[in-house]
This record gives sequence, C-alpha cells and structure tokens, in this order.
Amino acid sequence: MGNLSITYEFVPYGTHFHPQPNTLVLDVGRETKPGVIDHHHPDAPPECTASLLVKKPELVLEHIYPPHHLSPEKLPPLKFITHRFPDFDAIVSLFLAQQIILSQEVVEDMIALADYTKLVDSGALPRTYDLTGTPYAILRALFTRLKVNTEEELNQERIRIGLQFIRFIYEKLREGYDVFDNRSFYQGTGAYEKVIKLIENDYFSYLQDLRRSQAFLLDLPSPGMEQLKRIDALLIQDPASILLKEWARRDRNHSPLHQGFGLLISGTKHGRYMLGVAPEKGVHLKGLAPILNDREKKKRELVGRSFVPWYDGNCPLFNFRIIAGPQDGSELSFNDLIESLRSYQRVLHQDFPTKRKP
Repeated sequence: MGNLSITYEFVPYGTHFHPQPNTLVLDVGRETKPGVIDHHHPDAPPECTASLLVKKPELVLEHIYPPHHLSPEKLPPLKFITHRFPDFDAIVSLFLAQQIILSQEVVEDMIALADYTKLVDSGALPRTYDLTGTPYAILRALFTRLKVNTEEELNQERIRIGLQFIRFIYEKLREGYDVFDNRSFYQGTGAYEKVIKLIENDYFSYLQDLRRSQAFLLDLPSPGMEQLKRIDALLIQDPASILLKEWARRDRNHSPLHQGFGLLISGTKHGRYMLGVAPEKGVHLKGLAPILNDREKKKRELVGRSFVPWYDGNCPLFNFRIIAGPQDGSELSFNDLIESLRSYQRVLHQDFPTKRKP
C-alpha cells in the first residue's frame, strides 16, 4: 500500500463539525455521517469511533473518494481532526481510517483491533487482563514518557508515538500473535521492558493514592430505573497513578464490599473532574449532571465566569455511566462535589424508597 499525506489538527472535546472536503473528523464532531465520525452524542450507534469505522467504512470511503474513485496515491493532502489529548480510541481511529483509505476494505484484524478498542473506551477491559501485557496500559505508560513544552507538541507527540505503537501491534496481529493480553509477547520484543516496569510501579502509586482517598458506599440506579444498587465508590484528588481506574476496579481488598470500586471519582486542583461507573455494575449516573450543573452555574455567576456545562455521558456507548467536568476547569471544590453526591442520593432515595438491591 502507498502512503497518504496527512496533517493532524486538535480541537476541544464536544466541538461540533459539519463535513469538510478532504477532511476526516474522528472521535469528535457530535455527528455520525460521512466525514464526521463521532459517538459522543445521543443519536450515535452504541459503538466507539474505532468500531464505527470498521462497521461503517463507507463513512470514510464515500467522503474521501470522489465518484470516479481515485487511487490512494492520487488523493490530495488530507486533514484528520480529533480532540485534544487524543486517547486510545482516537489514535486507533486515526490508524484504522488510514488503513481503510489505503486498502478500501475492512479485514478481520481491523475488526479485532476495533473490538478491543471498544472494550477500552467503554471501560469494560476485562479484570483478568494483565495490565503489563495489554496495549491500552502500555500506551498510557508510553505517554507518560513524553517531554514537551506546549499542548500542541504534546498532541502531535501522542499521535506520533500512538500511531507507531498501534501500527506495530497491528502488524503483529496480522502475523498471528495475541497482542491484547500477552505480557510475554511484549517482554520478548525487548522494546517494552522499561514500560512494563513503569506499569508495575504504577500499582504502588495507586496504593499511595489510596492513603489520601475516601472510600464509601453509594446507591445508584439501574439503566431501566427500576431499582437502586449499592456499590463501592472511591474519591481521589490529584491521583498519581496513570492506571487508577483499572487498579481501583480490580481492588477487592480495599473496597468496602470487597467487589472492586464500581464508581471512581477523581479530580485535580485545576477543577478537572471525572466520574465513571464500571459497566459490569449495571448502574448509571443519570440525574447527577443536572445537580452539578446547577451548582456550577451558581458558583460561576459569583466570580463572573461564563457557564460551561458538565458532560453527562448521554450517548449509547456510555449510557450515562461517565460524567466529565467542564473543559475550562470546574468552579466546584471537592466538598461541592461531595455535597452534590449527597443531594443525588436524597433524590434517588425519594424516588426509590424501598427498591434497593444489595
């Protein structure tokens, strides 16, 4: 296959796009149509962006190739747009889009890579996977080694390192290797020994995070809103662990119900908050975002900041299981967050006074 001439551009999460000539918008854009392929909106299929690409390659091909079907070598320079700080789904999507343009088909190994990416993006990576031998964790660790001065440099380096790594595992996948849960494979390459050690040491960073965390029980509603289910929750400010979510969900020793933490709440001193529920818990956070937004709006009015809403996770893949704070940093403190959770509990217990599943 030939090479494509591609430039990369990065935009804030939630930016809305319409299709543009010779441009692919991936994992952002709030549309699912030829030229703009995103799953972060209510009308999207229950897929991540990578799995959307392999299930609907026409979203790429019908937009990039004109009716008379030029060969890849004759395509004009292309622009790929994704969100700032591109994550695993964004990078795999950039890679798969290139492969689809070049080959004009979807093959089995592309589907396998997209299926794994969907597990990662939905927060459903199996607990049995060894984090020292799975691409998601390895790429997270690779990102921590980047030394740059600006956000643009960081974004470009994430793309460079990310595409290089995804291309490597894709080629090995095509050769028949298990690349998704295989520590010995990555050790055997000789190229990832330091990264594996970094992941091993990250567990001890998680244990340090636990020392200044708050663990508690929370009742959350099932998707059909029929009942509440009690789960283990963990709140951590300024975590040091890069794989906090994965360690917490596997942690049966420190979680009150000894089932692993089903809800993780993390944030930084700059007001960047993330709340996420493990899919296997069968619960969601629907109704919490409006409470947070109400508090956010009031506090911003006091300091003269324009209102930017929290993301409520309203898309079929997430189904209200995640909530993310405003991109410009929330005005809420951790105490405000805790008070919002208490308000949410009061509302839920009023709505479900006798319907709680242990």
